[in-house]
Amino acid sequence: MNSIVLLFVLLKSLIHYPQLVGDAWDEETRFRMEVRAKQLEWERIQQELEAEQLTPKQVQLLQLLAVAVLLVLVFILWLMGCKRSLRREGHEEENNGANEEEAGNGDANEDAGVGNAEEDDANQEEDGNDDGNVQEDGHVAANGEDNIENDDVNEAANAGNNDLALVVYETGTVFDDNIGRVLMERIQWPVQELQAGCQWTQNLMDNYGLYFGHVLANSFYPGLQRAIGVGSAFEGWSPREQDVVYQVLIPMTPPRGHSFHLELDSAEQRHVRNFRVRVQLECTCTKEQQAEGMLCFLHHPEEELRSNQDPSLLNTLCTDSYLDVQKTARWFYQLVRAIWPALPQSHNWHLKLLPSTRSCQFQVTNGRKSFRIEMLFGVRRGDSDIFVSSQPREAHTQSTAWPETYAVAEAKFFKHIAKQAPRDSLHLKCLQFFTRLLLGFTFSTYTVKTIVMHMLNVGPVSQWRRRHFLNRLLDISRCLRVSVLVKRLNHFIVGNQRLPHYIHLPPDIQAAPPYNLFHQLAEEPAAHTQATYDCQILLKGLKRILLGEQ
Repeated sequence: MNSIVLLFVLLKSLIHYPQLVGDAWDEETRFRMEVRAKQLEWERIQQELEAEQLTPKQVQLLQLLAVAVLLVLVFILWLMGCKRSLRREGHEEENNGANEEEAGNGDANEDAGVGNAEEDDANQEEDGNDDGNVQEDGHVAANGEDNIENDDVNEAANAGNNDLALVVYETGTVFDDNIGRVLMERIQWPVQELQAGCQWTQNLMDNYGLYFGHVLANSFYPGLQRAIGVGSAFEGWSPREQDVVYQVLIPMTPPRGHSFHLELDSAEQRHVRNFRVRVQLECTCTKEQQAEGMLCFLHHPEEELRSNQDPSLLNTLCTDSYLDVQKTARWFYQLVRAIWPALPQSHNWHLKLLPSTRSCQFQVTNGRKSFRIEMLFGVRRGDSDIFVSSQPREAHTQSTAWPETYAVAEAKFFKHIAKQAPRDSLHLKCLQFFTRLLLGFTFSTYTVKTIVMHMLNVGPVSQWRRRHFLNRLLDISRCLRVSVLVKRLNHFIVGNQRLPHYIHLPPDIQAAPPYNLFHQLAEEPAAHTQATYDCQILLKGLKRILLGEQ
């Protein structure tokens, strides 16, 4: 009986035996081999149970069939080995005396899709280096275990890395579903109730919005529209469980007698687009506005204006005719504090304002639950999903600088994906797992978020179920590795010509060249070296977690 089990295991190992990728396997291939070994161990028990239920005649037939198939497979593998050896010998003779570049290209074309085949003597010497330093041509010197194959570079170059087209989606099997279940049980997921927190925050913002409209109706302060949930929590994921921040963006409109004009203020900066919001007074010398008792800021004497009308926005929240972020933030704090006692939430919750110079942050608690909320404010660019907001991108941002933000467009993308995805989709779990894994490394959570958004945009959402969990984690790690290798990761919004039609962009964003999030790696060799090292350590940690070694 055990002989049948042995034959079945041997057959399955031959069928799933991985292809060779040269003198060394890359990290992903070795990991897949170890997973496959565990697969054989798990399936052996099921096969033993099935074999015990067979009759003697069935056992004899299965033994003969297994031996026959085994011999055929061994013969096929022998032929493949002979063919490969002959091809390799002929190739070496044909390219004898060729230069290093021609030999490397010949080997890559000969074994396309397989990985790093034999290269010439010069390239082998470079691959033998153990320092793992980054070379001038953008390749990482292989050090055995951390070798990055040339096929990754070729695929990334061919795909242009615009939508990470190098990702190949596979159909999951029953065993893959078991693998996904084990991995889901093995990973310690943070306990989060993001959906409930988002709903509570949105209800609070709606209540605030009612009073905002009432208080600011006849004032010369900006009008405040309905808050839009943005950021990781409203997208359905968060890397940490202790400090979840519920971010909302409140669009502002100019008050009566004023207009907003956005001016690009980052001509000297290549990688950050900052705007300034110029406030301009408009003539209100019309019968309708005069009937409302409003004086024109342009054509009425200043003395009459000071005596009979509140000051204009230029005299309250602006600096040199430009809307000031810090002054606006202080104004928001005053509104939130003044309106809070009138809200129904104030009866059971306690409000604590938190310090911030470019937003309004506060925490609400009721003894059992606690929510940290950040109110950002911004101005919409036309009728698009792109805003200029108060949230800074740099440590020292001027008070009149309003960075361009794509948070609304990204939240809109995740909301649309949630409508399309099956109920058991794990795309947010994959994102959450990798962002937690990145803590302590040079990579930002936005890096993994960008990779996942590209993958969701080019592949079917149905391929993110539990049976695909392992493959998607490996795809994300491979995309990160290749992006570091080629020093390029394109922004998901700016310059992406394959965005869904429901995301509306201004013409300049739609026609912009692809924006490289890894521009620093291309400009600073030291940063590329550090990123390469961090990537190698990170992938080792991923392997240990998935194999249950820690």
